[in-house]
Amino acid sequence: MPRAATTSDTFNAIAEPQRREILELLKDGERPVLDLAKELGIPQPSASKHLRVLREVQLVRVREVGKQRLYGLDARGLRPIHEWVGGFAEFWNESFDRLNNYVQELKSEAQKENADDN
Repeated sequence: MPRAATTSDTFNAIAEPQRREILELLKDGERPVLDLAKELGIPQPSASKHLRVLREVQLVRVREVGKQRLYGLDARGLRPIHEWVGGFAEFWNESFDRLNNYVQELKSEAQKENADDN
């Protein structure tokens, strides 16, 4: 099965580490592309390409203020990822419950052994 185009699939878009870094930076508020590029240590054209991909999957919005374009996080685009990851919550909760039961059994056995030794 062919992979979805990076520009149409949120999962593929955030698979790139620098795009995830951009999202992290935008959590604190809007920023111009030059600030993002400087923070990431990449050329401005590279930052612009990453922002274009993030805009296309609706993770980033752009607002023009005079001649400047400010990029901001649009976290609504993360919904598919949140829903997918959330599907594993039950798995982890059950795993932790089993682990907790096992630890409690070990504690109980240790207490019995200590009582027998006394």
